[in-house]
Amino acid sequence: MQVFRNATLPDGRERDVAIDGEKIEAVGTDLDGETVIDASEKWLFPGMIDVHVHFREPGFPEKETWATGSKAAAAGGVTTAVDQPNTDPPTIDGPSFDRKAELAAASLIDWGINGGVTPSWDPETLFERPLFALGEVFLADSTGDMGIDRSRFEDALKRGKEAETTVTVHAEDATKFDESVRDRTDAPAWSDYRPPEAEIAAIDVAAELAVEIGGPVHIAHTSTAAGIDRAAEAGLTTEVTPHHLFLSRDDLPELGTFGRMNPPLRAESTRRDVFERVADGTVDVIATDHAPHTRAQKDTDIWSAPSGVPGVETALPLLLGEVAADRLDPKRVRDLTARNPARIFDLPEKGRIEAGADADLVLVDFDATRKIRGEDLHGKTDWTPFEGKSAVFPELTLVRGQVVWETEDPAGPAGEFGAPVGENVRTD
Repeated sequence: MQVFRNATLPDGRERDVAIDGEKIEAVGTDLDGETVIDASEKWLFPGMIDVHVHFREPGFPEKETWATGSKAAAAGGVTTAVDQPNTDPPTIDGPSFDRKAELAAASLIDWGINGGVTPSWDPETLFERPLFALGEVFLADSTGDMGIDRSRFEDALKRGKEAETTVTVHAEDATKFDESVRDRTDAPAWSDYRPPEAEIAAIDVAAELAVEIGGPVHIAHTSTAAGIDRAAEAGLTTEVTPHHLFLSRDDLPELGTFGRMNPPLRAESTRRDVFERVADGTVDVIATDHAPHTRAQKDTDIWSAPSGVPGVETALPLLLGEVAADRLDPKRVRDLTARNPARIFDLPEKGRIEAGADADLVLVDFDATRKIRGEDLHGKTDWTPFEGKSAVFPELTLVRGQVVWETEDPAGPAGEFGAPVGENVRTD
């Protein structure tokens, strides 16, 4: 048995945490073990459950793979990642799920796989597999061209309800896109093309149908305060990405096409309003929408560049940087990244530092704040939209008691990875 001695937990208590095999054996004081890790003046968080990543396999290994994406995740304190269906082939039937699951065996961390909805999806064979959730269900086209109409969305909600599976929604209404800006070449044109009204209108539709049909609905990457409020009023859960939390249209002159994503970056005032809802508990989850592309693919004009940015390695460190700066409460970060995702997506053994839970743990030193640099990150891309921002990176990351990332200097990028230990968090 190994013991973290005198660790500070997110609620401020100083405790020992004992691990036996894959599980937390006890949380208390004066616990004994064969191996003792001195965690004095350091904090222990539950590992982040990132319910929204695009690890790009199969189909786009030049952008990311399960091996490289999970390394980036482990170095950033993510211990479970959930892959979205817009790969090649898309995950829309049993055989495509099986193929992706074979690739996921290379993952350092635990994982889940979402099923997709298209005109050619096969829900019968798809729901025979251990899906994490259904979606993201695209109400407008994004990377992968998987946008669907209202009737197919209704079918997806009915299928999700029957299977007791959460439906995750990419909420944008393409009828609200502004075609009049198509002749512009500036980076903010993308934000004007897919305006806030498109998100709000799609959330209204999702809320209306969720109430009518029933079943749990989760709104992905909400980027507007109004959208968050509408979803919350309807009883839907929401997630916010780090890029919508920490970046705005004010950053687009510097980011250029590297700041193109769906939904796009919003006004700085909107970003501040979203941050308030993250801090006050209105937002349920932080998820990265990690969607990497190579530098060459992004380095083109605003209408040709693919949408998406990397973020799985920097999400928890950015949030911990806000804790270090006294702008976020550590309990709130715990809830956003671990406790709430585990509750919403029914992972009873994840997301908590309690006896009986999986030993998915992240050890951090708030004195080890450093600047994010793309060249230091461990995924396939060598760029990040968060270049130069302050963050607190993990000193140690454990997945079910196994060390998957360790560094002697959390203020620097060097460290060592453990062996791949990831398993599907859905076993049924």
